[in-house]
Amino acid sequence: MADLKPIIARVADGATLTREQTGEAFSILMSGEATPSQIGGLLLAMRVRGETEAEFAGAIDTMRSKMLAVDAPDGAIDIVGTGGDAKG
Repeated sequence: MADLKPIIARVADGATLTREQTGEAFSILMSGEATPSQIGGLLLAMRVRGETEAEFAGAIDTMRSKMLAVDAPDGAIDIVGTGGDAKG
């Protein structure tokens, strides 16, 4: 099991993460190995301190590496929202 605690401590102390460090952290988050408290702690610490471009890039790299590609027919559109608009 990978250890997220040193990464959380680093961010909580105000340090920024490299793209690679953030990618490692998000790999742990997305693997199911992190506890809900660890996930919340890391994301809140990053938000309070302010996220960097490198951190966003590392998170995006990891999410893209784990996403599933969908083959859709030409002209297809996605009619399903993410829920972000709170309309149902």
